[in-house]
Amino acid sequence: MFNVTTKSMQWGEETLTLETGKVARQADGSVIATLGETSVMANVTFAKKQKEGQDFFPLTVHYQEKYYAAGKIPGGFFKREARPTEKETLTARLIDRPIRPLFASGFKNEVLVMCTVLSHDLENDPDVVAMIAASAALTISGAPFMGPIAGCRVGFSGGEYVLNPSVDDMHNLRNNPEQRLDLIVAGTKDAVMMVESEAYELTEEEMLGAVTFAHEQIQPVLDLIIDLAEETAKEPFAFSPPDYSDLFAAVKAAGEDKMRAAYAITDKQERTTAVAAVKDDIKAALTEEQLADANLGSALKKLESGVLRGDVVKNGKRIDGRATNQVRPIVAETGILPRTHGSSLFTRGETQGLVVTTLGTGDDEQFIDALHGNFKSNFLLHYNFPPYSVGEVGRVSGPGRREIGHGKLAWRALQAVLPAATDFPYTIRIVSEITESNGSSSMASVCGGSLSMMDAGVPLKSAVAGVAMGLVLEDDGDYAILTDILGDEDHLGDMDFKVAGTSEGITSLQMDIKVQGITPEIMKTALAQAKEGRMHILGEMNKALSGAAEFSAHAPRIETMQIPTDKIREVIGSGGKVIREIVETSGAKVDINDDGIIKIASSDGEAIQRAYDMIYSIVAEPEEGKIYKGKVVKIVDFGVFVNFFGKRDGLVHVSQIENRRLNHPSDVLKEGQEVWVKLVGFDDRGKVRLSMKMVDQQTGEESAKEEAAEE
Repeated sequence: MFNVTTKSMQWGEETLTLETGKVARQADGSVIATLGETSVMANVTFAKKQKEGQDFFPLTVHYQEKYYAAGKIPGGFFKREARPTEKETLTARLIDRPIRPLFASGFKNEVLVMCTVLSHDLENDPDVVAMIAASAALTISGAPFMGPIAGCRVGFSGGEYVLNPSVDDMHNLRNNPEQRLDLIVAGTKDAVMMVESEAYELTEEEMLGAVTFAHEQIQPVLDLIIDLAEETAKEPFAFSPPDYSDLFAAVKAAGEDKMRAAYAITDKQERTTAVAAVKDDIKAALTEEQLADANLGSALKKLESGVLRGDVVKNGKRIDGRATNQVRPIVAETGILPRTHGSSLFTRGETQGLVVTTLGTGDDEQFIDALHGNFKSNFLLHYNFPPYSVGEVGRVSGPGRREIGHGKLAWRALQAVLPAATDFPYTIRIVSEITESNGSSSMASVCGGSLSMMDAGVPLKSAVAGVAMGLVLEDDGDYAILTDILGDEDHLGDMDFKVAGTSEGITSLQMDIKVQGITPEIMKTALAQAKEGRMHILGEMNKALSGAAEFSAHAPRIETMQIPTDKIREVIGSGGKVIREIVETSGAKVDINDDGIIKIASSDGEAIQRAYDMIYSIVAEPEEGKIYKGKVVKIVDFGVFVNFFGKRDGLVHVSQIENRRLNHPSDVLKEGQEVWVKLVGFDDRGKVRLSMKMVDQQTGEESAKEEAAEE
């Protein structure tokens, strides 16, 4: 019934297996990839006919994690997988980015790639496995895909690169000082196509070495996919790139000079209007047959691209007149919103971000229900890109893949410099409102986020800046690398290469290639040029704020204390009775974690101190030889019981009340009376023994008479 083909290889410490022919046989291509005990099924289908009037490539990539893969049931009320999680959205983007440029030029049929996590061993992350499965499914599907690609994850520990480190090694990199890198690279046999990373101030050489290491490690995986395809690939889909050379010649003749003049306008809005007018003029000069040609959009884009690219490579001339390594003018401001905890307005040319930091308590941490486990996050970054930022009218909805992807990139860039949670026990939320955009708004979010956190008083290890690099690569091998690219340079160029970091090193790197890869030489040059741009931007940011400002008066104060884990139950009390009493009495918020770290939060310092004292009285132990102030709670014939330490009582024997014989303790004491006592020791049963006569009852100091008597 089944015609199953399986290919396996040893990859690092695990076995990688590709299987096809048993599941989803009606899809154009279906492959189950397994690494260790993590399995992902990738299914590919594509339309055999292009939609009428289709002028873009409609590729859709979905990645979905099924909770059954890890033996879990989803949380929430509905108990089923619903809208994509942040991890699913980011992984779908990871797969989309390297495969999109490898479809045949001019292919505009609909393509659907669906990756489903079937099994997760909690060791091998499914994202890389999904990328390999998707590539293999595309390669055998018959679609005009110029692959295959493969991907891997790279760590950096002890000066050594690590292939496919475990989920635990990569989870919460900020709290794992031995790991300095979480890098994913995808590429073909000849070149790197995509890079995504989170790093801890790696040098340019270390980062380039990691990318090179990754490209070497994916070579045997590519061979495995090719081996599978040689036995199972379907007949190639009959597709020939459309020939629109005559149409392009007509478009070029009708508007090349006008288009070059339009692109000489430096203001974005004016340039956009002028380019649209030129396109209208070109269309007016064409015949009805040419206007009806489905390739008209491609011809117009080719004209735009040729004008921009030719000037850059041949003359070093950019749209706005800058040199290839020049950053646009920067204005950085902080403290612009009076009631927020921290704020900044970062403007670079025609790109602007209003970035706001809010500090919260442990109650504000985000609870994440993930496939590999449940955990909390105390650092959040949300990126918003409204239509008005590019002068457009558009539908406003929830965050899409762009917002989630750009926000995560900025999050990765900034998390490396955050203080330890024990030193700064706050939940930090950053919101980046992009108010203007003409290229590199995610890097503006990095710069603005760094400034707004410092404005809020967050003691960052260092300021972080980001810059977006571009590439124009011609067929003859000539190329130009552009610093701080504009939107048009991104749209019409061959690379979007974002680098963020401190003065000491790189904290995040993201690269997308629109041609079939770039050489190590180009990447090395781009990294060096990016460092120059980053250092310049950091200098401009330092003019606004060079370190943590005074802590915001509107932010909550948080104090931490560490208690023994065996005392946690006493602080919480039966059914939470004790901790509720502490909160109600003190007026402060109290949060306890499983490690015995207690966070006490309030805008009132006295409330924090009250809560601290109440908790201390519960968990602290009295010390022998120390003097305490207490209250008589019970009088008996042989002495008095004194409450002297929180809820701890101790006995003062009648012989230890005064330096004279007493008939009865009630001769000199009464219940409720405050007295000074010294903790003499503990009896055989652990009962506390106290003395009053060893302490001067007026001053609370050790009694001079008692000292003399002892001598």
